[in-house]
Amino acid sequence: MYTSVSINPPTAEEMTICYGFVCRRRATLDFTASDKAELTKILAAGKANAQAERAAIQKAVIWFDKRVGPMIGTTSRVANADIRSGAAAGNFDCWDSTRNTSSFLFVLQEWGLLKHHTVGNPRYRGNILAMQLPHNTAVLVENESKIEWVVDMWTTKYMQPPDVMLVETWLKKD
Repeated sequence: MYTSVSINPPTAEEMTICYGFVCRRRATLDFTASDKAELTKILAAGKANAQAERAAIQKAVIWFDKRVGPMIGTTSRVANADIRSGAAAGNFDCWDSTRNTSSFLFVLQEWGLLKHHTVGNPRYRGNILAMQLPHNTAVLVENESKIEWVVDMWTTKYMQPPDVMLVETWLKKD
């Protein structure tokens, strides 16, 4: 996921943000003590169970969007952005959002903020014969049940909660 676009994997201190479609544009997000404190507070609301943690993760992804949008110029990003949207510089395609969301989730995991999930391998769907366009997304694996959940911010616009659903359901969507 990282070597294909020649970027480093995330660390507890920083991550590369990909945008402009297939990581053509990049920026580094250096996490501050304030960032960690705010995200710790957001994820604390999800301690009770896996469902609550997924809801907290949605809020954390909104936090990420709000944090990086002004920095990289994606405050007007649109849902389902692809080459047809005509504004690559200010959008994430699904490759960018998969890398960004996965990286962000890895940071949360590294900080010990995920109690009920671990970051899984991104998933891919697409079957042109069935009129299903290619798409990929970040994945969480529920620790107890081993059920996989997608966290897909590509399907939503700026500052909207990412789609969080069972991988099985996501695989069947258009």
